[in-house]
Amino acid sequence: MKPFIAKFLTSAASPSGFPPEGPPEFAFLGRSNVGKSSLINSLLGQKLAHVSSTPGRTRTINFIGIYEKASQPEPVLMLVDLPGYGYAKLSREISAEWPKFIEPYLQERQALQLAIVLIDANVPPQPSDQQLIDFFRAIHRDFLVVATKADKLSANKLRPVLKLLASAHGVETILPYSSKTGDGKSELWREIRLRAEQ
Repeated sequence: MKPFIAKFLTSAASPSGFPPEGPPEFAFLGRSNVGKSSLINSLLGQKLAHVSSTPGRTRTINFIGIYEKASQPEPVLMLVDLPGYGYAKLSREISAEWPKFIEPYLQERQALQLAIVLIDANVPPQPSDQQLIDFFRAIHRDFLVVATKADKLSANKLRPVLKLLASAHGVETILPYSSKTGDGKSELWREIRLRAEQ
């Protein structure tokens, strides 16, 4: 993994707040409390995504630029942190927000190269995760499923769990990730870099 500089660029609560289309973007989505902010911070090696003990705190789309050197005017790629979904207390409010700015981002954003769908390795297959995967299939958007909190399962338990989740969601593979140990970090960066270069 080459060294890089990450900078928080902007938060958007409507399409008018999105930055101009430019470098390839990689969007992170998942149910509230799946460990999305922790995963993004682990990928970056610094705390740019806000981690909260209250699920569903991310209410805006947050854009983080990745630069190869400080003097670069434009990022080479962007990581995009989207609001979590499926948390009972907030899901109705967030569901109301989806058509306003989340769906337009996912459906219309030309720069969006890959949607990274985060699911919890320790939780059985969830209908809300399946709905999101079905949504990406329907709009022909490339996506990758990543199982967070993989460190909570032993290697012997993790393999059959990933197989079960992959089968339930109709995907070939699921990438395990641990924000605590960093397992899966180089593999996820590889996937991002690969698509950024396409």
